[in-house]
Amino acid sequence: MNDTTASSADARGARHSRLSADDWAQAALDLIAEQGVGAVAVEPLARRLGVTKGSFYWHFPSRDALLQAALERWEVVEQQQVFGSLEEVPDPRTRLRALFQLVAHEVTPHVIYSELLKALDNPMVRPVIDRVSQRRMEYLIASFRQAGLSSTDARHRARLAYAAYVGFLQLSLQLQQPKQAREDFEAYVEHVIETLIPGN
Repeated sequence: MNDTTASSADARGARHSRLSADDWAQAALDLIAEQGVGAVAVEPLARRLGVTKGSFYWHFPSRDALLQAALERWEVVEQQQVFGSLEEVPDPRTRLRALFQLVAHEVTPHVIYSELLKALDNPMVRPVIDRVSQRRMEYLIASFRQAGLSSTDARHRARLAYAAYVGFLQLSLQLQQPKQAREDFEAYVEHVIETLIPGN
């Protein structure tokens, strides 16, 4: 082995030792955002990360195990970044406004969610989407209740808010409706806020 080969092998070994299971899971999520759940495979991810397949098998026994880790990572990070960031907002109307603004200005989480909705026939995806959707609905119902709506009205308002979110994803990402100009989009978000949040 010459010096160049040795240094190349050393670099691969160092990268192999630096990559964590989370790195692989995040790379899988990035691939889901770009190409969908079906695109998650060991070889293209290894190429993307600049490592051999051996690095993958150091962390995961199978492609399904990687997909499961990616889905769990998405679920946890989504919960922390969206809902966790709003825990300290005491007023429910202010919290709902902040939630709608936060969600409206994210990009990648929407793309991932949209791709996961397309893959509901996958037995690994369905339970995650069910849990996330249930948790989001419960959060919205509780927030609308705290904002003064009755139990029934809070459930209806939460369903309407969630349907508006999923419908907007369908229009913009799956049906590929023309992208709104920034001013139009901001006006739309404000309209949604004014329509859905009671007493706003």
